[in-house]
Amino acid sequence: MRKKVWCALPLTMALSLSSYASAQTTINALFMSQAAYSQSDIKSMTQDFQKANPDIKVNLEFVPYEALHDKIVAAKGAGANGYDVVLYDVIWPAEFAKFGILKNVTQQIAPSLKDKIFKGAWTTVKYADKYWGMPWILDTKYLFYNKKILKEAGIQHPPRTLDELYTQAQIIKQKGLLKYPLVWSWSQSEALICDYTTLVSAYNGQFFKDGKPQFAKGGALKAIQFMKKTLDNKLSNPNSREYLEEDVRKVFSSGDAAFALNWTYMYNMANDPKQSQVAGQVGVVPMPGAKPGEIAAVNGSMGLGITQNSQHPKADWKYITYLTSQAVQEKYAKLSLPIWKASYNKASVQAGQTELVQAAKKSIGAMLARPQTAQYPRLSNTLQQSIQLVLQNKQSAHESMSRADQLISRLH
Repeated sequence: MRKKVWCALPLTMALSLSSYASAQTTINALFMSQAAYSQSDIKSMTQDFQKANPDIKVNLEFVPYEALHDKIVAAKGAGANGYDVVLYDVIWPAEFAKFGILKNVTQQIAPSLKDKIFKGAWTTVKYADKYWGMPWILDTKYLFYNKKILKEAGIQHPPRTLDELYTQAQIIKQKGLLKYPLVWSWSQSEALICDYTTLVSAYNGQFFKDGKPQFAKGGALKAIQFMKKTLDNKLSNPNSREYLEEDVRKVFSSGDAAFALNWTYMYNMANDPKQSQVAGQVGVVPMPGAKPGEIAAVNGSMGLGITQNSQHPKADWKYITYLTSQAVQEKYAKLSLPIWKASYNKASVQAGQTELVQAAKKSIGAMLARPQTAQYPRLSNTLQQSIQLVLQNKQSAHESMSRADQLISRLH
């Protein structure tokens, strides 16, 4: 009988084979291609991650925000060939948890971590007392204004109430400084719901009371009446009804608007002379409320989660915790402010955007959440259609929103 001979591989070859085997871990990650971090920034973050973790390869895919939800849902049927890490909106955890799209990562989040991150940020990824990922983009909409135009109009300070915003827009128009002082993202999309929610917040409105829709009364109705009034009196750019956030940024950056409601990312882009004609003239404050001293805000945050289909959650979690780490977020703070409380006191984060950081400190605590429901996409679509009917002069605000109440009551 022949003896079995065990041969040890040379150490260098063994290490090489080990590295080769490890390198086979591939993550498919899905992100959006608008607002907050740019594609090039996410690619840079990912390259740095891969350098630090050579055993993990990340395949990136970018889609417009409007396609993000359906891409995530459709990929569930792809099994292990679908996405591993996905960027998702604050409005989707209820649905994604109910239908088994995301993994519950509650056990992976250390208790000591929770106090270091804004409470409002955690609500982005929390549903049914469980965590479905890590918050990443902590965002709300702010009121941006053109300092030069306000000065030319003789206006001493940015608006402190919605009535002041309306009045200042009137003054700017009457003086012939701009045809349409206000610009918004009111296309039939989620962008419209974010602007609408901000105004509902301004009027201290609510979406539901005792489980019943409240869109045709109180602050929810006043919000859409305000929107319609600014269009009727030609204060809001009529193209707002077709605009997304990037359209708003471009109009404001070209000097064709005195006021714009938009996300954090616009501040530094509008102040960049390479892509803005109003660089150095950009002011930003929390969106004012209906009464002095009150502010309005929408929770527009987003999180990173691991799909149920993923076969390598440990590598996914390593990637997610890298992207959401304090060091990485502070490095890219010019595009999206960090989720970390301590970051806001750092000179590197405040540099060149002190106004924005100060506005954020106030707005983050005032964010109104859009309705949390597993039927959110259908609810949002109903609202979008109902609001558009009003903005397009096809129905009165009360008529359209009363119908919305009826339709939504069947979903909720």
